[in-house]
Amino acid sequence: TGFTPSDYAPELPTDIAEGRTGLPCIDGFVAELRATGYIHNHARMWLAAYVVHWRRVAWQAGARWFLQHLLDGDPASNNMSWQWVASTFSHKPYIFNRENLERYSDAIYCFECPLYGHCDFEGSYDQLEAILFPLRPTEEGAADAGQ
Repeated sequence: TGFTPSDYAPELPTDIAEGRTGLPCIDGFVAELRATGYIHNHARMWLAAYVVHWRRVAWQAGARWFLQHLLDGDPASNNMSWQWVASTFSHKPYIFNRENLERYSDAIYCFECPLYGHCDFEGSYDQLEAILFPLRPTEEGAADAGQ
């Protein structure tokens, strides 16, 4: 990502934990997690990506939070999933965009969203990566650095 561990907040912000981010999809995922102790795997990945990449919170804080709520939470699987999203052992962080969210959620969050067309998740993957990871070397730059 181009960021160091100290660039990430060590604790989960209250607005995320309480589902008051102002983003209907994120707040909906949090509400479902808190009410039922379960959210679909896609929603888990989207929520983790939002926490780590959009809000720049340490993956460990998100992982602890999930384990406080998930009825099917397994510490090993949960921690590995958060690390995968955060790209702690890969070169490609997991992110999503509105198109992905619409496709795999049957658009239940997007079409009636007041932020539709200008939400935080709007754009291509390349556009979002440029916004979220401005310090990350480009593929071309990384290739040059290796020569």
